[in-house]
Amino acid sequence: MSSHPFWPAPKGKVFRATVNLPGSKSLTNRELLLSAIADSPTKLIAPLVSRDSKLMIAALESLGTKFEWQGGDLLVTPGELTGGATIDCGLAGTVMRFVPPLSLLAKGKTFFDGDEGARRRPMHTTIESLRALGAQIEPGRIALPFSVETDGQIKGGELEIDASASSQFVSGLLLVAAKFEAGLTLIHTGEELPSLPHIEMTIETLRQRGVNAYAINERSWRVEPGPVSGGSVVIEPDLSNAGPFLAAAMVCNAEITIPHWPDRTTQVGAEFERILPMMGAKISRSESGLKLQGGAIHGLDIDLSIGGELAPVIAALAVLADSPTRITGIAHLRGHETDRLKALTAEINRIGGNCHELPDGLEITPAEITGGKWFSYEDHRMATAGAIIGLRYPIEVENIATTSKTMPEFPTLWMNMLESL
Repeated sequence: MSSHPFWPAPKGKVFRATVNLPGSKSLTNRELLLSAIADSPTKLIAPLVSRDSKLMIAALESLGTKFEWQGGDLLVTPGELTGGATIDCGLAGTVMRFVPPLSLLAKGKTFFDGDEGARRRPMHTTIESLRALGAQIEPGRIALPFSVETDGQIKGGELEIDASASSQFVSGLLLVAAKFEAGLTLIHTGEELPSLPHIEMTIETLRQRGVNAYAINERSWRVEPGPVSGGSVVIEPDLSNAGPFLAAAMVCNAEITIPHWPDRTTQVGAEFERILPMMGAKISRSESGLKLQGGAIHGLDIDLSIGGELAPVIAALAVLADSPTRITGIAHLRGHETDRLKALTAEINRIGGNCHELPDGLEITPAEITGGKWFSYEDHRMATAGAIIGLRYPIEVENIATTSKTMPEFPTLWMNMLESL
């Protein structure tokens, strides 16, 4: 039995709402780390405040970075990186994959651990990479907890890794590579590379900081050594977190506007603008932002290797669709906050749905939903998927507070949306 409370998901109704989303988690945590190695202070405009970003700030602070909140903005002042810290990664993939490479630059020993779920997440590629770059790590360690010990001077050069389990292995190394004596040429040797847009986001954030970073091809990247600039950086709204709200408008045959939707972005959540019309949504742009009008929901056959984090929203809509859905290219979701393929299959079938797990995805067929308890597995995207289905059927979502990982305001934003006319 779960020790967490269950949240009765509110039933949906026709609404007309504008939802202002908090800042992007992916951009916030990348910019926080770059600010820690910049050559001058950085002011982050409207960064995300969530469990993941707080864990990143705490990690960087323990390594020597200073932070000062100025209203909703954050002034980050880099300091000398020093070891001796104990880092709590929580369940944040960006902390457990980005901060260990940063600790290469901190003289001494840095200890890493996290939530019980974090200890099950793939870390072998990061650990092997740090060893190859000269770090001392306890023999036999392939996951949290572990410690990293260096003299703070990293030569860099050329490194081969298998990042098939997560693009974060690539991003974590690229983000700090400008501080290696010879920079870094990083080569991916595995067969698959999930979430390529997240690597493109990393390259773009480096370039915006004055770093000479570029893709050699789709499987290798180069970061030249040099300074990382400070200055002022505006954090875009989190487009992946827009997914549940856009989906709600589809389920409720309602209308929703997301302000400040960027014309150009490296966020994978931008793919919702392309994917949701394939499922029946009508989307338009105006000065007010991106507007979605809902209607009948249709199934689709889609390869989501470009952004597996969108899969829980697509799967939730597929449960409510009038035709089958097949989602492929997302085998790497087995190594996220939970095994999302197994979790989605279990929960959809628990409430009367028909979901079949594929080697690299899910197949969902329309069925008579009965409703019931929906377990979140301490995974924020599982929780919001349950809320989407709960708009139409009686669903009780376990531990809705797990959404605080990236969107602490989720329950309030959800209720305010449904009450808008």
